[in-house]
Amino acid sequence: MAAGQNTRLGILLMIATSIVFAAQDGISRHLAGEYNVYMVVMIRYWFFAAFVMTVASRKAGGLVQAARTQQPLLQAFRALLLITEICVMVAAFTILGLVESHAVFTCYPLLVAALSGPVLGEKVGWRRWTAIGVGFIGVLIILRPGFGVFRIEALIPLLSAFLFALYGLLTRYAARKDSAATSFFWTGTVGAIGMTAVGVWFWEPMTSTDWGWMALLCVTGATGHFTLIKCYEVAEASAVQPFAYFQLVFAAGVGLLVFGEVLQWNVVLGASIIVAAGIFTLWRERMRGKAA
Repeated sequence: MAAGQNTRLGILLMIATSIVFAAQDGISRHLAGEYNVYMVVMIRYWFFAAFVMTVASRKAGGLVQAARTQQPLLQAFRALLLITEICVMVAAFTILGLVESHAVFTCYPLLVAALSGPVLGEKVGWRRWTAIGVGFIGVLIILRPGFGVFRIEALIPLLSAFLFALYGLLTRYAARKDSAATSFFWTGTVGAIGMTAVGVWFWEPMTSTDWGWMALLCVTGATGHFTLIKCYEVAEASAVQPFAYFQLVFAAGVGLLVFGEVLQWNVVLGASIIVAAGIFTLWRERMRGKAA
């Protein structure tokens, strides 16, 4: 089915992806609380690289075609940027928990909009700048600077959001010359090489039970990427992207029910403001796309 022909299915796939990724975040929090973050992410990337190579080998041209790029330095930098972001975010899970980490991380679409000018040369109008400003008021409500409960650790998921936004913008930039399949291939393979170079020095023995959780982490990662790919195959990205915010809801549920985290009023209020501003930003981008 051609892209954009089944929005309802695309929405269902995006919600399914959000559920899978929320489960993945919960497992990541458990494992990173018991073992070194670098080792956990390294093993996860081994499986991810195998998944990427399997997908690429089944397409026309195989691995050679998927690896062909006119901008290898950019693709490699993107991949290394993503593994850095993942390590930062997983560390945030263990320090702040899933609820607060995801509440702050939710601002990344606003960062994408703010950085699209200097990185991609796109014009950002006053409406989107207003939405960006409102969204960051939501971030400040979550962080509560000056109220005595503010911790410098609360900036960790904000750093992760910045790195992920930059990764997304560089992915758009790379798409001007490379296919999505090529970017996906470089993300998995170079990311696995980069994480292995770091993570192998932090290897720790793992219990058989936690190896089971690690296997489930790898499976959820591959499953989430598969459903996300299918989502964008059947529906326009601008139509389904707002439903990615469900990951905040599902991850918060895991944090509350599994890890006994507490839901603070400022986190709920701040996250609501960020999500509203983010959805408005996505809507404006869709309107601009239709006008163009």
